Amino acid sequence: MIRVILPQHLRTLAHVGSEVQIDVEGQPTLRLVLDTLEARYPMLRGTIRDHGTQQRRPFLRFFACEEDLSHESPDAPLPEAVVSGKEPLVVLGAIAGG
Repeated sequence: MIRVILPQHLRTLAHVGSEVQIDVEGQPTLRLVLDTLEARYPMLRGTIRDHGTQQRRPFLRFFACEEDLSHESPDAPLPEAVVSGKEPLVVLGAIAGG
């Protein structure tokens, strides 16, 4: 079971609490987790990744085990602590302003 923490605006859109738990088949990667998350919550399609390119949206970041995974390959295996459910995968909304 992989735990995913979403930013408030995506929680509101998906009508979920602060943490979502999902099961993935095969070797858990960021791509597989996001594919599963979007399949379970179709209203999130296009909000985390671009519809066409599947690239991360500019103001979202991915963190796990105190590491920024935002620029890692989406097909790289997730850290073992995330796979085992000890640590969550955090989708964090960046803040910009001036």
